[in-house]
Amino acid sequence: MSKPAILALEDGSVFHGIAIGADGVTSGEVVFNTAMTGYQEILTDPSYTRQIVTLTYPHIGNTGINAEDIESASIAAAGLVIRDLPLMASSFRSEQSLSDYLKSQNILGIADIDTRRLTRILRDKGAQSGAILAGADAEGEEAVARALEAAKAFPGLKGMDLAKEVSCKEAYEWSEGEWTLGEGYADATQSERPYHVVAYDYGVKFNILRMLAARGCRLTVVPAQTPAADVLAMKPDGVFLANGPGDPEPCDYAIKAIQEVLETDTPVFGICLGHQLLALAAGAKTVKMSLGHHGANHPVQDLDAGTVMITSQNHGFAADEATLPANVRATHRSLFDGTLQGIELTDRPAFSFQGHPEASPGPRDVAPLFDRFVAMMQARR
Repeated sequence: MSKPAILALEDGSVFHGIAIGADGVTSGEVVFNTAMTGYQEILTDPSYTRQIVTLTYPHIGNTGINAEDIESASIAAAGLVIRDLPLMASSFRSEQSLSDYLKSQNILGIADIDTRRLTRILRDKGAQSGAILAGADAEGEEAVARALEAAKAFPGLKGMDLAKEVSCKEAYEWSEGEWTLGEGYADATQSERPYHVVAYDYGVKFNILRMLAARGCRLTVVPAQTPAADVLAMKPDGVFLANGPGDPEPCDYAIKAIQEVLETDTPVFGICLGHQLLALAAGAKTVKMSLGHHGANHPVQDLDAGTVMITSQNHGFAADEATLPANVRATHRSLFDGTLQGIELTDRPAFSFQGHPEASPGPRDVAPLFDRFVAMMQARR
């Protein structure tokens, strides 16, 4: 752990640390996440594509890496920034160190920097384009200049359609259920699955599919650019719109498909990017946020019940509540900054939520949204 590394931001800020992953250079939008646990889920969340993630909790890697706690087939984040990498990982489930995991997937990481200073910069100036340069040549003024050049060359996520890039290439069936300690993931094919759900993969997290499967859903996952006619030809009981990275507005293929699905009486449920795409399909607009929401302690109010749930969040764009058409109503709102967190259509069986209900910060505060989707499919029958 003696190789140097540099983190540079578009505003000219430079941080010197040590490399904890692969050698080379990577660029992306630098954001901070306030979660104290779950670094493996964060790294493998496709919604972090083209983003360099800074974790504000100082000790990252202390429980190692295991094969079960992944949300996609590989690391999605463009890079990792942490304060301290413990010398020893301690967990009975640990199979690999965080550093070895990063190296095995050719992902750059940097440690031993002042993440408090970095977080303050991002908090005051908003998410920044940045770059990590790691390896033996990451020293000296020339290396700093290279890192700054790479940071300033990253164009930002505004206008970037990433859903079609991270989506699956072909449709597939999903049959894995929820996890149990000592038993692993359940085989959902062994239980009754009365509902057929077609899930649009814009960067879906595995645990979303698991929670749907655990509630009796037979899942067909389709690529992001699948036409609505192909989906409706499968005669689904419901259509699910997954989470994913990037700007929702350029995803015209997805917006068009959702609009065609909404012309039927098929229940629709969207999460994260899927929530933003549903809003766009209904006629609303989306906006790029200064900071975005990245963490596991975000309070969200259910506007109907008046209750507050603690949620896991990961998004840099938001549906603009002021632009909601007459047939769309707000159902949830962030208590951090008042941004829209949930909508439902009043003339169609369709609703969505901005946060990630498959995560467990509450730990089960938001899981009933999956039950609502199942109840909508049952009511349609």
